[in-house]
Amino acid sequence: MKLESDISFECESWSAIDHLDQLVDDALKATVVEARKQLLDGAEVSLLFCDDARIRELNRDWRDLDKPTNVLSFPAVSADRLATSPLLGDIAVAFETVSRESKDEGKTLSHHTSHMIVHGLLHLLGYDHETDEEAEEMEALERAALARLGIADPYAATEPVNRKKAS
Repeated sequence: MKLESDISFECESWSAIDHLDQLVDDALKATVVEARKQLLDGAEVSLLFCDDARIRELNRDWRDLDKPTNVLSFPAVSADRLATSPLLGDIAVAFETVSRESKDEGKTLSHHTSHMIVHGLLHLLGYDHETDEEAEEMEALERAALARLGIADPYAATEPVNRKKAS
């Protein structure tokens, strides 16, 4: 199964990562293998590598949250239509936030960027982290995809997040 990517850069700072296009391809492939979703051969994911100002606009306009974030995903289709859709959706990644997080967490910029791409694609594939069960499933897939890339568990040094369970 071949997944295509359409990559756009709105922030020159992303040039800090050599071979970002290969990093994207590797992260997408690892995620598809671990998620085990049936996808249309040649389906496309669009990626926007932007700055905090741009992702803040997207977050404000689409999620009513007027603040920057590390990654946003915009699914093109529902999870039950993935197998027939030529477009899976869009992922936006913000340089300043990802860079700051990677430094704060003692990770390389390229490893943390890979994690953001994996996380973003999992959202396009129908995964979420609104409940504890969803978060555990999604984080397990992230760990597996990143391990496939030789990247350490991004959650190893963090405390589990307490999420209120829906009643």
